[in-house]
Amino acid sequence: MTESMQKLALYRLAAGASLLALIAMFFGLASAASGHALFQPEAAVGGCPLFPSDNIWNADISTLPVQANSANYIASIGRSGHLHPDFGAGLYNGEPIGIPYIVVPASQPGVPVSFDYDDESDAGPYPIPQNAPIEGGAQSKGDRHVIVVQSGGCKLYEMYASYPQSNGSWQAGSGAVWSLNSDALRPRGWTSADAAGLPILPGLVRYDEVAAGAITHALRFTVQNTRNTYVWPARHQASSNTGANVPPMGLRLRLKASVDISHFSAKNQVILRALKKYGMMVADNGSNWYISGAPDDRWNNDDLSNLKNISGSDFEVVDTSLLQISLNSGAARGAPAPQTPTTTTTSASPTTLAAGASPTLLSSTAGTSSVAGTASKTGAGSVWPMLLLLVGGGGVLLLGAVFFRRWLLRGQSP
Repeated sequence: MTESMQKLALYRLAAGASLLALIAMFFGLASAASGHALFQPEAAVGGCPLFPSDNIWNADISTLPVQANSANYIASIGRSGHLHPDFGAGLYNGEPIGIPYIVVPASQPGVPVSFDYDDESDAGPYPIPQNAPIEGGAQSKGDRHVIVVQSGGCKLYEMYASYPQSNGSWQAGSGAVWSLNSDALRPRGWTSADAAGLPILPGLVRYDEVAAGAITHALRFTVQNTRNTYVWPARHQASSNTGANVPPMGLRLRLKASVDISHFSAKNQVILRALKKYGMMVADNGSNWYISGAPDDRWNNDDLSNLKNISGSDFEVVDTSLLQISLNSGAARGAPAPQTPTTTTTSASPTTLAAGASPTLLSSTAGTSSVAGTASKTGAGSVWPMLLLLVGGGGVLLLGAVFFRRWLLRGQSP
């Protein structure tokens, strides 16, 4: 190959690379401009995703603004309280520690299930084996959750107050069936196996994901006193308390970015990083600051206990209304870029709710019960700077290509 031919080939290669760079820049900026930031790959159980990657459980909330009533909500839960891992290895008072689950094949036969709250439960049959693990064990007097993932069809079956019957059927307080490939929520006002009307499994800390080095979803936690309302994506409330500063079901909290976690073990840092990036949702009434997880004999209970050094004041409530696309869907927008200056929680004002007001679905923005207008909160104001960057970047690449071609032509001159 002659020198001129080599230079021509090099020019074509450079031009092709420039074109690919422009295409990549266009799609990357178009994605950002539309408000759809990248989500982490969804967690998986039994070969099934724990809901689509754009689901609110899998959304990065680390850049969301602090909710206006954050300080009061945190005070209600307890600023001086401490994080408590409600899971671990072995037994406590004779019961397994945590909420267990089981994976069954697509061929697992369904069995009849009767519910106490059948008007808000999904009818059976459920593919639940007779020996399915029960939260707290067979003799438990607690919540007795049973969670089953059926592979193949990727369905999630969850029950509360579950009791196996001698004929192979089950009796339960309530039950819910979820498609793990769908963002669909429960009907508005319906409970699930959890008081908030949310699924339980995607909010559990599981040993395998911690050992792998990353939790890519929000966690589930409980508080003692909840308000008689709920915020998206929750669908149900379980309280008569109308206090404006009491947390509603579905409220999303995150560990503050400023909290130093470097002195914790590697495994605990995985949990704490998830709380900074994905946060945790109020899912049920229970002990304050208790985060849920699956029992596993590989847990180190002494090490998990160190998580109790995280205090309630280390958390803040975030405004998830910016992520809501539809009231009836768990699909979420990408989180907006962080704002400057960052909102603080030291001077938050309480929301107001008239005494005796009926429970209603609130926007997670303090002081409003409207879900309208969330579609406009997508950071669309950043579109023009991105387009200018696209045009400018294209111009730079084109100018470089022109000068490069001139250099080649000059090299071909006698």
